[in-house]
Amino acid sequence: MANLKENGLIISCQAVEGEPLYGLHMMGHFARAAVLGGASGIRANYVDDINEISEQVDVPIIGIIKAMYEGSDVYITPTIKEVKELLTTKCSVIALDATNRERPNGEKLEDLVKYIRENAPEVEIMADCSTYEEAKAADDMGFDYVGTTMRGYTEYTKGISIPDYDLLEKMVKTLNAKVIAEGGIWEVGQLEKVLKTGVYTVVIGSAVTRPMDITKHFMKAYGDNK
Repeated sequence: MANLKENGLIISCQAVEGEPLYGLHMMGHFARAAVLGGASGIRANYVDDINEISEQVDVPIIGIIKAMYEGSDVYITPTIKEVKELLTTKCSVIALDATNRERPNGEKLEDLVKYIRENAPEVEIMADCSTYEEAKAADDMGFDYVGTTMRGYTEYTKGISIPDYDLLEKMVKTLNAKVIAEGGIWEVGQLEKVLKTGVYTVVIGSAVTRPMDITKHFMKAYGDNK
């Protein structure tokens, strides 16, 4: 049985260093509000926030740790160090950057997957991808979930419109892993169109839990109408 609910809604509750809500112990409250609103899962960043959220809600948590390393553009759970830290928490799923970019210290994605499988077989693994080729490679590697998290955020996918409905539909039709739609969903109409592709579940973040980004989103209307 999968740790994440099919046809559920996962809300990403994150605040990274430099953002107004970072360090204010707000993510547990965001998560509780999301679950009260019907969310069936939470995606969270950093051990402290994951621990706080797990005390507030009883739903599966996709855990990540964002960390920057010199010489690499990979920042979502990039190394074995972050994997080991996540395994001290109660997250049900660990998400890893599964793009084809070089990882810090020359580490390999398959080694991180192997470590999780051997040390925490009950924890499922999600691949954060930006292209179909990356998603297929992650599927072949045995990931439980494959998501479009990095679509539009790698150097070679910048400018691509997201959500990419065609990509999601292709992933659903051809991959064995459960497909998670993540990225660029700001309106109910977009969500409805995403669901028609047949994805297993959906992650929405900025449109719900990042007030600064929400404000910027609506401010674009002022620029378009000046």
